Amino acid sequence: MPARITALKTLMQCRMADAWSDAALGEAIEQAKLSRKDAALATTICYGVLQNQALLDYYIDGFLTGRKRLQPALRDILRVAVYQILFLDRIPDSAAVNEAVKQAKKQFSPREAGLVNGVLRNLVRGKDLLCPPRDYHIRYSHPSELVDLMKESVGKKLEMILAADNTTPETSVVCNSLKTTPQELQAVLEGEGVSVRPHPWLTGGFLLKGTGNLEELDSFRNGLFQVQDAAARLSVDVLKLKPGMKILDLCAAPGGKSMAAAMYLQNQGSILSCDLHGGKLPQIEGAARRLGVTIVKTMEHDASVFTPEFSGQFDGVIADVPCSGLGVIRKKPDIRYKDLKPLEDLPALQLEILTQAAKYVRPGGDLIYSTCTILKRENEAVVHAFLKDHLEYETVSLELPEQLTQQEPGMLTLYQGIDHCDGFFLCHMRKKP
Repeated sequence: MPARITALKTLMQCRMADAWSDAALGEAIEQAKLSRKDAALATTICYGVLQNQALLDYYIDGFLTGRKRLQPALRDILRVAVYQILFLDRIPDSAAVNEAVKQAKKQFSPREAGLVNGVLRNLVRGKDLLCPPRDYHIRYSHPSELVDLMKESVGKKLEMILAADNTTPETSVVCNSLKTTPQELQAVLEGEGVSVRPHPWLTGGFLLKGTGNLEELDSFRNGLFQVQDAAARLSVDVLKLKPGMKILDLCAAPGGKSMAAAMYLQNQGSILSCDLHGGKLPQIEGAARRLGVTIVKTMEHDASVFTPEFSGQFDGVIADVPCSGLGVIRKKPDIRYKDLKPLEDLPALQLEILTQAAKYVRPGGDLIYSTCTILKRENEAVVHAFLKDHLEYETVSLELPEQLTQQEPGMLTLYQGIDHCDGFFLCHMRKKP
């Protein structure tokens, strides 16, 4: 069962080496040379186990008799099987049980295999009587410290957000206006067998299902669309860019906002896309080539350090700063298990980057501050601290789709599971003439 074995190996690697699941899974799928179907199943199982880990352990422990401690690898085997039994309809329970027993025999002993067999068969018999636990940190498999931290910022929205973190989002794409129209793009995608529906509020945006590997689609290779979440696109849309403008995109990789800006500029003007990691710049350059963008130049650059030659040179500056990423847990499920302590230092770094970015805006120019987190200490608190010391800046009221409402003038927080996009924050500021 190559898909299940690949998922199991990836989960073990994530546990032992603290690896990120997306990179580890991609490498494992390539090494195993999985078919498109098996790669999709391996991805579903791997992400599903990570999304529901605490809940799976809760059920596993409930069926262990006289034994509460398991070797980590044996627990991995049980998690994979229990996830299939409880969450996947197309896999027979017997197949999930037999594969888990086989793996336990291979890696441990007949005694441990017997334990796996007993736990899983009891689970199969009693699964219709299982009651989800009340505690959010178990029911939605978010560490309790993280649940408490998120609750401080989102209040009554907490359960909807936690539930959304355990879903699989549709693929969000935006029409490349340099090459086609939304109507033409939809027709092309449907001709390629992709399920397409217009995004609920983003003009030119679509939500896709059944794409398989996007890079195999002719429409992707021909640059007819850009893969981008609606929230990230909106952070560029609110700038109302016009052809001929000069734009600076800080912390730009993989380049989504730079490409969006180029489309709004109609490929007329200039965009400098900077990133701290020079190894990521080819991603931006490759995206530009595919999409037919010719006005983007790249540069390795530390956004927290002042660059004199940038001072007052740009009509618009985009500062999408490093953040905790708590708005994209549904796409990167293992974010929830990372140490929270380092996150405490992020607001200081974010404020420093915003402070430097502000120096590069010409009088009358625009500044965007954005993150993919929902924590107020990284969002509103950073902006308020900045504005307190920079009276030359003011917020700009956002022109938004009717489905969205700014919480404070110039500021918008979007929530996963509520706003049809990732969790995201943006603030539009303008330097006074």
